[in-house]
Amino acid sequence: MKKKLLTLTLLLVLVLSGCVKTKSEVESGGKDDSKGGSNEKVQIEVLGMGSGEEDLNIVRDQLIKNGFDVKLNIQPDYGTFSAQKDAGNFDLALSSWTTVTGNPDYAVRALFKSDGANSMVKDAKVDELIDQASTETADEYTKTYKQLEQQLVTEKAFIAPLYNSFKAQGVNKEVLNPDTVRLAKSRAIPWETIDFKKTEQRATEPLVTQQAIGDLTSLDPIKGNDGSINTLNTNMYVRLVNLTDEDEVVSDGSLSYNYAMAEGNSDYYFLLRDDIHFAAVSKEKAVDTGERVGAEDVVFSLDRAKDMDSVPDHRTYSLHEHIKSAEIVTDLAELEKTTLSGSDQTVLAALENDLDTKLSALVGNKTEADNSKGNYQVVKVTTTEPFPQVLNYLAHQSAGIVSEKQVKSINTYDVASFNIDTDIPYGDQRTVTEGANYNNQLYASGPYILVKKNDYQADFVKNPGYRTGSDFEPKVSNVTVRFIDDADSALSALRNGEIHIFNGVPETKYDLVEKADNLQLQKSDSNAVTYLQFNTAGREVSQSENLRKAVLFSINQDEFLNYYQGNKKKAYSTVSPLVDTGNELVADSDKVKEFLEAYRKE
Repeated sequence: MKKKLLTLTLLLVLVLSGCVKTKSEVESGGKDDSKGGSNEKVQIEVLGMGSGEEDLNIVRDQLIKNGFDVKLNIQPDYGTFSAQKDAGNFDLALSSWTTVTGNPDYAVRALFKSDGANSMVKDAKVDELIDQASTETADEYTKTYKQLEQQLVTEKAFIAPLYNSFKAQGVNKEVLNPDTVRLAKSRAIPWETIDFKKTEQRATEPLVTQQAIGDLTSLDPIKGNDGSINTLNTNMYVRLVNLTDEDEVVSDGSLSYNYAMAEGNSDYYFLLRDDIHFAAVSKEKAVDTGERVGAEDVVFSLDRAKDMDSVPDHRTYSLHEHIKSAEIVTDLAELEKTTLSGSDQTVLAALENDLDTKLSALVGNKTEADNSKGNYQVVKVTTTEPFPQVLNYLAHQSAGIVSEKQVKSINTYDVASFNIDTDIPYGDQRTVTEGANYNNQLYASGPYILVKKNDYQADFVKNPGYRTGSDFEPKVSNVTVRFIDDADSALSALRNGEIHIFNGVPETKYDLVEKADNLQLQKSDSNAVTYLQFNTAGREVSQSENLRKAVLFSINQDEFLNYYQGNKKKAYSTVSPLVDTGNELVADSDKVKEFLEAYRKE
């Protein structure tokens, strides 16, 4: 009965909050700005979605306990949540962020820098510390990120951290060999390592996995950075480097044998392999085009990645804006005379490490590369300033290598006058969707290529020209990605054998996977952090640090950890899973009273 009453209350709040006020209405009187007397409670409006109902209830109870009057503004989906947020109808918004590149710059730049794509923070000190940390190496930036967190949380209370989540997936261990299924902290799951328990099924049975979103943003890697395409593009396009499951930058499974950071931390060299060809689709089958993935394609791909005007609706430009140039190196002497960062070793020696055949010549044309004879291609990436974290961005799916020839042949439109109704760009999902408009134009440099999709699933086939005969040649010939947006439905499909992997098992469902005889739960740390974002325009919390700090010190993270039965960890900011700064938020009711009193006296 208690649960039903709570549900009815939340539904009533939902109905009352469904009418979206404009930002001007909010700023001019949509909310009672009265601070009240010393005995009056301060009202706080907390915005969130139905999927975060448990967290919203905990936040509400903690604020009420500390003397606030709390209004929950719960929206049914992300669209209505965004509309309320854009209108300014909140003091606090329940937010989350996952650092998919494994580096702390990505965890803060877009969120908290004044010009960040998703930022509600404008603070010169925050900007300065973000930029400073980006120029430092991992053994240098801990102190800087500690100061950044203190400015962001302790000094200004722009956010109130809640917790760091784990990452979990369920695997059908009767069908798949669980040891071949990776669960990385940051990067999307790679399919090429996955194998069936019965290896004879590799060519006859598809690997069946799942994702929530079926409407694909774009299969052009620079035009999307969301849950609809991150996994798909990660497996369709090879990159210069990759991330290990623990976020170390490596060449394994990439286009390069080795990479090297030169003295000064602004020049980065990559020695390319010659055993990867682009795949295309003919009659719904993957074919080897015979076109090698080479340095010319790398330069073309990175040039367009760093140019915000290279395509309409460029969604990943901010990840690559630190790239000044990408060029093909043809002078072997440059590698011999350039030393590694913090070392006397030459770049040449680093690039030749563990090679079967050493470098005898560098070639500018990819058709002339022949690694067995010592003829290689090298690409140099130069950053606008010292920026060691550029390597993490080069491991991101948006840095996937596309075919210069193919993309140029399709993207013949004028970017400034692009018309979505008449111009069909490279990677448009309409070209791979079953029906009258199907005209698959994809060229995949990675282990798999998307053959076709519909409203229910997308079908992939292995690239026949990808690392043939090596350990990185895809094991399974066909992959089917089912579109199942509901977590309970996805879990049911996993338990019934309809899918083989469910990435994203909720914490509250771990036990169902663990108890199933045919399933195995894989769990690891993640870079996902949930926090409360303060409104920085048009509300009392926007103007008063004291009020924000009163909210901040009302948050008791132990209660979240207890609710989730230890399946969450404490966090101080979105940097917490990546850098151990030592900062910790401790709830303090005395500080709440102190800051509320100071707020009332303002």
